[in-house]
Amino acid sequence: MAALCLAGLLLSTTGIVWFLWQRLDGNIHTDTGVEAELRKYMKGRPDPSKTGAENVLLIGTDNRSGSGQAYGRDSGTARSDTVILLHLAAGRRSVTAVSIPRDLMVHVPSCTRPDGSRTRAKLAQFNWAFAWGGTACTIRTVEQLTSVRVNHHLTVDFIGFKRMVDALGGVEVCMPYPVHDKDARLDLPAGRQILGGEKALGYVRARHGFGDGSDTERMDRQQIFLASLVRKTESQGVLLNPTKLYPVLDAATSSLSADPGLNSLTKLYALVNGLQDIPMSKVRFLTVPREPYPYDVNRDQLVQPGATLLFAALRDDRQVTVESLGPEPRPPSAPPSVTAPPPGGAGPTYRGTTADHDICREPSR
Repeated sequence: MAALCLAGLLLSTTGIVWFLWQRLDGNIHTDTGVEAELRKYMKGRPDPSKTGAENVLLIGTDNRSGSGQAYGRDSGTARSDTVILLHLAAGRRSVTAVSIPRDLMVHVPSCTRPDGSRTRAKLAQFNWAFAWGGTACTIRTVEQLTSVRVNHHLTVDFIGFKRMVDALGGVEVCMPYPVHDKDARLDLPAGRQILGGEKALGYVRARHGFGDGSDTERMDRQQIFLASLVRKTESQGVLLNPTKLYPVLDAATSSLSADPGLNSLTKLYALVNGLQDIPMSKVRFLTVPREPYPYDVNRDQLVQPGATLLFAALRDDRQVTVESLGPEPRPPSAPPSVTAPPPGGAGPTYRGTTADHDICREPSR
């Protein structure tokens, strides 16, 4: 009798797990159109890594249609608000997340619009690639810029980001001074505090009320926030606790579009599970070296040779060294985003942060 009861319990539990698993799988939208578009340009794309390293392009969009209208007027086209090239080293010994500024001036290739017409190749702000040709155009622009092959892509909108932060119970940030920003819906005191989804979204997107109001400062803040999010996920054992993991996955997949290689919970879990043993000091965040564009100070351009050396390191699966960002905004006289390597050194050092960095502690200089 006991054996029968146990068997019944196992079967019922398995049924629940299967149901929940199917629900999460059903949340994910498979973007097959991207793969079809990229196949047209296969000969011109960079070669995949020979070391086993993988590169995932993470795209956060500012689509303001539907429930996203709460964050501004719908202009009819979504743009990439945040783009991160996530480099997963061979053997999953490290993770390097490289932010690409939306205002960076780049050569955007000729791309296919949603209506089937084509754009002309032109020099433009990076985020116009997504507005003109969606994810496929963004991937082609990134590959043309970096000569790094993008293996997978994931796209999420405002709502998915908010839900994921809330499912984690909020994420800790450190405010060096109070911030009051009506546009971003922020009213934050100084010091350590936990931000829920709504305030977290305002925190990572706001440009007014923080430092010099530049996109550079905003990306620094995003990287510090993401490092804190990764640290909380690891410290609370979310990946190893189904009770904690399910609501996070449900939130993360609720507004997620993926390529066929990451379009199921099984595939996503395999990707994430391979990262859980990486030390927090080996999870690095940085932005491509950039400086004001000489023809428009509100735009950026790459700094050379730092950018070329960074892209080569990702391409060859070599370590990228970062120096931690402090909680204070960078003053105009601060060092550049990349420092040259010493003679015989392994490579330059880039401004950034790691997931083990204390968000309220100034880095040593």
